[in-house]
Amino acid sequence: MIKEVFNSHEDRMKKTIEALKREYSSLRAGRATPALLDKVMVDYYGTPTPVNQVANVSVPEPRMITIQPWEKPMLAAIEKAIMKSDLGLNPNSDGTMIRLSIPQLTQERRNELAKTTHKKAEDAKISLRNIRRDANDAIKKLEKDKAINEDENKKAQDDMQKVVDKYIKEIDSVMAGKEKEIMEV
Repeated sequence: MIKEVFNSHEDRMKKTIEALKREYSSLRAGRATPALLDKVMVDYYGTPTPVNQVANVSVPEPRMITIQPWEKPMLAAIEKAIMKSDLGLNPNSDGTMIRLSIPQLTQERRNELAKTTHKKAEDAKISLRNIRRDANDAIKKLEKDKAINEDENKKAQDDMQKVVDKYIKEIDSVMAGKEKEIMEV
């Protein structure tokens, strides 16, 4: 029974790490990547749709993203969606394709992004702590229902803390990697 509690809560912890990595992939680090456009939604016949589902997104150069819509009328809608987004990029269109040039980040912007990475990492850690609390509550409930004894309860909570510590270290290493990427000139 304790193993079931561990497995279900550890799966949630893994998903927290994956979510953090997805969040970080959409942060602009001065380098072009198609993941930058993941959160940009285009009005596709009345339905908000991600850019990569209405156009071909590619990275021909390290500082350029090209977007080629599958339908010509989508060109203007994609341009408008990019301008409305918080990416701070200006799309250049030649009538068939949109080019986004990624400017060099200023030191001030790098510092802001570094703060953002710290905040997202802290949010992920809070999420892990909430998962730990849920697991500990489930373990306490097992003891209360007489499924396990007090010693097993204490050992299970200690083991859960070790698992949380492992994932917190992983969050720290993911954050350090992203911060290094952002601060790189």
